[in-house]
Amino acid sequence: MTTEKPFVAILLYVSTSDAPGHQPLYREDIVLLYARDEQEAREAAQRHADQETGSYHNEAGDLLTLSLKHIVDVAQALYDDIDRGADLYARHFTDYESYRRFEPLLSEKD
Repeated sequence: MTTEKPFVAILLYVSTSDAPGHQPLYREDIVLLYARDEQEAREAAQRHADQETGSYHNEAGDLLTLSLKHIVDVAQALYDDIDRGADLYARHFTDYESYRRFEPLLSEKD
């Protein structure tokens, strides 16, 4: 019997609305999953995303819809023993300026 290992899924959602002037809002979720292999982890990521998506009306009566745009990545966690302070996932890039413009928490301060 194969034991389950921790995997990390990066899920990208888009929130849209029928409200006039609404601009799509994108949301990136990082999800910890347990699976026997990458294929099973991808299936678990899809099930997780399916549970998150849907539509509802806000207080103003506008229809808001959250949809999965992409499963960006599914990877085995960096360590099998997940404990306090454990590193889960790492990715690399070469264009810091694009990342800084993209990441709202960095804004104009560094």
